[in-house]
Amino acid sequence: MKKVAIIMGSDSDFKVVQKAVLKLKEFDVPYEVRVMSAHRTPDKAAEFSKNAKAEGFGVIIAAAGMAAHLGGVLAAHTTLPVIGIPIKSAAFDGMDALLATVMMPPGIPVATVGVDGAANAAILAVEMLAVSDEELSDKLVKMKADMAEGVAKKDEDIIRKVSEL
Repeated sequence: MKKVAIIMGSDSDFKVVQKAVLKLKEFDVPYEVRVMSAHRTPDKAAEFSKNAKAEGFGVIIAAAGMAAHLGGVLAAHTTLPVIGIPIKSAAFDGMDALLATVMMPPGIPVATVGVDGAANAAILAVEMLAVSDEELSDKLVKMKADMAEGVAKKDEDIIRKVSEL
């Protein structure tokens, strides 16, 4: 099975990124977590991205706040899919990271989840890997069925509560 790389622009992003790690663990998807900066270590980020496919990765998740160019830098040096997680910052509440992550030039796409959306980034990575992995696909089907069952139960509970008013 291909691995997922989770690259953070700063170790302070780990409090958000850990949700992606936990979700990948739920699906038994191998991963590596690293810290690289688009601005402070651009050569290291580019080198990692250039070699990611040969190192057994199938998807790269890039988490960054503020200027949030990490996803674009990684995507510029690989043909692997890159998923950006814009990280909320104090200055602009994550809007700066969201815009920097989502606004990529033609030919350098970065799929982008919501601000601090690490769990969704992991699920999207699993969906990408599941295109060629039936076992992962089955796990996703079960996850969605479990979610639907949970909503149905909440619906039943609210109908009961309203009827008791």
